[in-house]
Amino acid sequence: MSIIGCESSGFHTLFTKAVYSKGVAESMVEQPILQMKDIRKTFGNVVALNNVSLSLNRKEVHGLLGGNGAGKTTLMNVLYGLYKPDAGDILLDGEKIQIRSPKDAISHKIGMVHQHFLQVDSFSVVENIVLGTPLANNPRLDLAPARKKIGQLAEHFGLEVETEARIEDLSMGIRQRVEILKALYRGVKILILDEPTTNLTPQEVDHLFHSLRAMVNAGMSVAFITHKLREVLSVCDRITVLRQGETVFTLGRSEADEETFVQAMVGEEMDVGDSLIFSRQRGDESQPAPAAAEPQPPTLRVQDVCVLNEAGLPAVDGCTFTAHQGEILGIAGVAGNGQLELAESIMGIRPLAAGEIIINDTPVSTAKTVDLLQDLVTYIPEDRLQDGYLPTATVAQNLILGFHRKPTYNRHGFLKRRAILQASAELISEYNIITQGPNDAAANLSGGNIQRVMIARALSYPSQLLLAHNPTRGLDIPSMEFVYRKLLARKESGQATLLISEDLDELLLMCDRIATLYRGKLVGLLKRADFDKYQIGRMMSGVTNGK
Repeated sequence: MSIIGCESSGFHTLFTKAVYSKGVAESMVEQPILQMKDIRKTFGNVVALNNVSLSLNRKEVHGLLGGNGAGKTTLMNVLYGLYKPDAGDILLDGEKIQIRSPKDAISHKIGMVHQHFLQVDSFSVVENIVLGTPLANNPRLDLAPARKKIGQLAEHFGLEVETEARIEDLSMGIRQRVEILKALYRGVKILILDEPTTNLTPQEVDHLFHSLRAMVNAGMSVAFITHKLREVLSVCDRITVLRQGETVFTLGRSEADEETFVQAMVGEEMDVGDSLIFSRQRGDESQPAPAAAEPQPPTLRVQDVCVLNEAGLPAVDGCTFTAHQGEILGIAGVAGNGQLELAESIMGIRPLAAGEIIINDTPVSTAKTVDLLQDLVTYIPEDRLQDGYLPTATVAQNLILGFHRKPTYNRHGFLKRRAILQASAELISEYNIITQGPNDAAANLSGGNIQRVMIARALSYPSQLLLAHNPTRGLDIPSMEFVYRKLLARKESGQATLLISEDLDELLLMCDRIATLYRGKLVGLLKRADFDKYQIGRMMSGVTNGK
């Protein structure tokens, strides 16, 4: 067992406790069903896993807790055969095994449900589940026996699903049940879940936790990957914290308090006592920066807006709302319910089929996106690789992209190289962008650092409206904290922010009001005093709030 940041006395005590607990547990508990010993994995010069060890007991839910980039998913991808480790051993029931592919993992009764589901949308539930498995009646494709087995598994583990329904017609929560049933149908004894609550409503999260407990009671073991402390404390028996590719410690959920787990996730670089992110973990439901007492003028007005998707069907259908000066307005909803089309219509990227969008008295339909970017709007797009990122350009060029026509960087059509390099160097330092410098190729940036470039570009230029779509996805916890404080600074200076996020905890923390999108329609809008995650969850499922 290794530990990071054990220079503080608190961590030294915790480390001693963890080692003692481990020794007592190993002397009293039966042999773990699975052990991963000293796993090392590198990608070029990047050490993703540095001698990480993990043990999984029978009939337990074991949480893998850590921020983005901690190594959680990489470790489980090694276990599932997606990555080959550079060093280390995997033992199953005390016997060393080799896992070279997912096929090998499944043969050892190990299954994995990925964060992004691997499904054929046009196939039915039963067809997706049996895909890739041998069928005794292959020429006739009689799926009746499979349908019966799936029904029995669904009933036993509380994973009810209509086997003949098409995947494309199902909610994200039901799709996840299909993925879990796919693993159970193959007879797995060890189930890996990668960030399983990402696209679920609060009600679906509760249902999932109930099903996991049923699986454990039936003799299974579950590895639960998450960055959300509340989740592991709710459902996990033991918790391993990873940070920067190393094991910090493994403890039972009752062996340490919440602050200890939080500090282990972030190390010594962040004061968790003053953290916005973890204020909710401590039960503090207050708003970081309350809204102005008096209503402020609207910066953004969206009136009866309809937007079509690529198939010519309504993706946004009759939406009406306003975002005011000095306000953070949140848009909640499960992914794929019109958020992208709404964001692109506000930016003038996607045309309106009906209605109007006005930003500070400027109709978006009559303005060019390049003009909107000059003074009115800054934008953090959802897809950092496809939108607003040029891999063949330099880091500096990406940092000024969209603003390169401003007099700060442009004189009579010629770019001012010295000013660009100086501004870029300052942004690289302020936003902790890991790069060799402003002239480094953007293609060399990691996903998290590309996101930092997007955020630095959007937050470093004054604008009346910031449109931020999943702005903290892929960021580590200190970087998320930094972004949140930047958003609050905008609010306090009287600027408006439209925060579109699939992370409900993020919206509950930051927003003055939350509107919910379901299949392109606005099904409810709540003021902060009325925030209730289960009510928002119902709206995310299409149930209106009745107000």
